[in-house]
Amino acid sequence: MSSQFDLVVHGPAFKRDHATAIARICNVQERAIRAFEHSARIPINEPDPVMRAAVAAHCQQTNLDHAFVPPGKKLSDFGLLAMDMDSTLITIECIDEIADMQGIKPQVAAITASAMRGEIDFPESLRRRVSLLAGLPQEALQRVYDERLRLSPGAETMLARLKGLNIKTLLVSGGFTFFTERLKARLGLDHTLSNTLEIADGKLTGKVLGSIVDAQAKASRLAELRTALNLQHDQVIAMGDGANDLLMLAEAGVSIAYHAKPVVREHATYSFNHAGLDGVLALYDPR
Repeated sequence: MSSQFDLVVHGPAFKRDHATAIARICNVQERAIRAFEHSARIPINEPDPVMRAAVAAHCQQTNLDHAFVPPGKKLSDFGLLAMDMDSTLITIECIDEIADMQGIKPQVAAITASAMRGEIDFPESLRRRVSLLAGLPQEALQRVYDERLRLSPGAETMLARLKGLNIKTLLVSGGFTFFTERLKARLGLDHTLSNTLEIADGKLTGKVLGSIVDAQAKASRLAELRTALNLQHDQVIAMGDGANDLLMLAEAGVSIAYHAKPVVREHATYSFNHAGLDGVLALYDPR
C-alpha cells in the first residue's frame, strides 16, 4: 500500500541520524528513508496525534522543521509563489531600520512588533510609524538598502528554481516601493505591490501616498493574479511572517509561516522555524 504522506524533515542542522530516529518514531524501516543533503522524506500512513507530537518534539530538540506532505506533489504543480518582504524575503523590517537613521528605532520597532502580532490595526500602525519619520532625508532609504538589507537564507536558490520552472513570483508588502522595486529588478521578480512614501524637497513628509497596502490588499492582489494566470487555489504557495499576512496565506493552497509569529504558525499549512526560504524545495523538489 502506498503511503498517505511523506514526512519531510529538513533544515540546516539536518543529519541522516535525525531521519533514522524519526523513522523509528513512525515505525518505518530505515530503508524506506530518502535522504538528501539537508532533508529526508519518510513515507508514512495517516499520522495519529501521538506520532505528530513525538515528531514535533524531536524536531524541536534538534532544530529541524518537519511537514506532512502529500506524496507525489511536485514544485512544478504550482504556478505562483507569493511572499511578504520584511522578515520573509529579507531579514530586516525596513521601516525599523529607516527609523534607526532618525534615532527612533525602539519606538517604531515596538509598534511594528505589535502590528505583526495582530494587536494593532495595520493601516493605523503604519501611519503612526511613518509619521515619526517626517523630516528624514530620502538618502536614508538608500543607506538602509545598501548597508542593512540582506536576503533571507536560501532566497536566491529558491527563486532560481522557481524561474527554471516558470513559476511566477509576487512580492507583496506593507513596506515600501523604494525597496520592493529594487528587489524586483535585482532578483527578477514578476510582480510587486507595496506602499509609496511621500517625499518633498528631498525629505520624507511622514505620509504614505494613496491607499495603504494592508492585509486585505495583499490577499486581493494574490487572488487577482491567481485568476489572471488561470491558476487554481491549490496551485499557489504563499509565505509570510506576520498577522497582516494571514488573509493572503488563506488565498493559497499551501501557506508557509516563515520564522513567524505564533498566530501565523497556527493558521499556516507548514512552518519554517529553522529552514531558509529554500525549504520550499525540500517539500516539493528534493535533490
